[in-house]
Formats: sequence, structure tokens, C-alpha cells
Amino acid sequence: MKIEAVVLEDAFVQLEPLTPALKDEMRMALDCDAPSWDIMVGAAYGPHFEGWWASAMSAMAAGNRVAWAVRRDGALVGTTSLYEIKPEHRRCEISSTFYRPEARGGPVNPACKRLLLAHAFAAGAIRVEIITDGVNAASQAAIRKLGARDEGILRKHKITFTGRIRDTAQFAILDEDWPAVRDGLDARLAAFA
Repeated sequence: MKIEAVVLEDAFVQLEPLTPALKDEMRMALDCDAPSWDIMVGAAYGPHFEGWWASAMSAMAAGNRVAWAVRRDGALVGTTSLYEIKPEHRRCEISSTFYRPEARGGPVNPACKRLLLAHAFAAGAIRVEIITDGVNAASQAAIRKLGARDEGILRKHKITFTGRIRDTAQFAILDEDWPAVRDGLDARLAAFA
């Protein structure tokens, strides 16, 4: 399994692998909605951006993450990643996802997940995990709506940038689940066309 850092796009979004040329635009796009960042492990708004950016670039250089800028109608509206890439186990995680408030609730999230999942499974993944904070009920509902299976709560799994010890809700989509998940996402996206 080899996850390539390539542009992914459909009728709703374009995902561009992060490059130094995107840094300033990404900083401006992510500098919003502090309360949403405050329940994430790491933040990328305001003074937190440089650390987030350095971590993303380092992980991409090491080959265990591909981070993308998310565009909708040309505007940069967020970021998402295939993370914890483990070729030896043929698995990865969709993580580090943040969308500007105006990009939430429409086709952006299902379109991004459709592209990322297709990319991972085409590369040979047999398991794609999606995790979120145990207190983030909206994110958990969105993950369930994708068709991912709930695998439980990892207690005291991570410590956020605010110092809060978080429980993590874990979900996964396996290669044999992918055709039904894909069809469900395609049906959802068709409603936005």
C-alpha cells in the first residue's frame, strides 16, 4: 500500500496536497472558529498555526501522513488528512479534518470522505479508521452517517493542546464495507448535484 500525495477532485471539492506555496492561504483559511478547534488534539488557528504546519510538513516528509487543502469553488475552506499511514498493516486513518463554518453541513464533508476513502482503498488499504473526540457528538453522527462502523471508545487516548485528557470515539471502514459505503456516499452526493 502506498498513499500518493496527489490532487483529488470531484464536482464538489478539490483536495490539494499541502505544499509550502499554500502556507499563507492555509493560515488565513484556518484562522477561525476557535471553539471548534478547542476540542481537537491540535489547533491551527492564530498562534497555533506554525506548530500545526510544521507537524503536517514533517509527517508528510516522513511518509506517514498526506495532508490536503480543501477547496470549494476555488476557495480554501479547510483541511483533511490520511494519517497514521501503516503500509505494513494496510491501514490508515482519516484525521485532522477541519472545515470553515460556511463549508459545514453541505456536500464538502461527504465529498472529501468519498475521495479519501476511494484513494486509500485503491492504494491497497484494507482498513480506514476515522476517530473523533468522545465529546464531539456532531462529528460522531457525521461519521456514522458515512457508514463507518462504531468500534467503541478509547479511554484517555490523547491529550489535547489545551491539556484536556480526551476519550476517542473510534470508527472504521473495511475493504469489504467500502462498496456499500461508496454507494451511500454517491447517493448522498447526487442529492447535491
